[in-house]
Amino acid sequence: MINLIHSLNSLLPLFYGITFLLYLLNFFYEKRGLSLWKRLSLFITLFFHFFYLLIRTLEFKHTPITTVFEIMTLLAFAITISYYIIELVTDVRNTGTFILFLPLIFQTISSFNIKDLLEVKDILRSPYLGFHVFTALSGYAGITFSAIYGLLYLLLYKQIKTQKFGLIFNRMPSLEMLEYLSMVSALVGFVMLTIAIVIGFIWLPQAFTEPSYFDPKLVATIIVWLFYAFGISGKWFFKWSGRKIVYLSITGFVISLFSMSILNLVFTGFHKFF
Repeated sequence: MINLIHSLNSLLPLFYGITFLLYLLNFFYEKRGLSLWKRLSLFITLFFHFFYLLIRTLEFKHTPITTVFEIMTLLAFAITISYYIIELVTDVRNTGTFILFLPLIFQTISSFNIKDLLEVKDILRSPYLGFHVFTALSGYAGITFSAIYGLLYLLLYKQIKTQKFGLIFNRMPSLEMLEYLSMVSALVGFVMLTIAIVIGFIWLPQAFTEPSYFDPKLVATIIVWLFYAFGISGKWFFKWSGRKIVYLSITGFVISLFSMSILNLVFTGFHKFF
């Protein structure tokens, strides 16, 4: 089993590299064959990545959340499966070039640095914690997609306004579709963050004798959640649209980035397990 885990760990960056290359080529050269191959490659990559995560969890008896590099491979999978679902739902295939470089980077870093850990803290073996981390990562992946689609919206909007049409204009869907993709991604991110927060609140008293609900990352996540609840409510109840909703999405991503990076580095709390 160990040899199979190591082999898949070495192969995953190659799978992600081939998939990203196919998406990149299909962005510049619109050919039906490339379009079919890139989706097949994406499915194969996801299949082997899921299998890798599964046998790794079974072999080491904990979900891959005990180190930064284990979380990176989980993050790569969360980004890719989230993008795959969005592509299947919308059938918009040309935006993968702007997203799939992220799992390629995360998985490559993870594959070069990940270690086999048999001894970890008992708290890190909790399946609730594993599901909590995966849903939180999927939530932030959705938020990131929403910002990327928002930036593509602004780029396309500028080309149309200045009438300087280029490759982005030729390959991207309409402004309405990019706005829809940004909104769907934000909604997926919001739902996954909601699940992560609910699981966290249920699991917290079971894991700690004196839990604190003022952990900086928990507070920051709730602020992000409230911001997206505000934006989604504005879209549904006040019919916000166009650049207003796109700017909200990008602002939410900046807040999330601040939450995931600066606060994590500066403050400590129960979210620091290793």
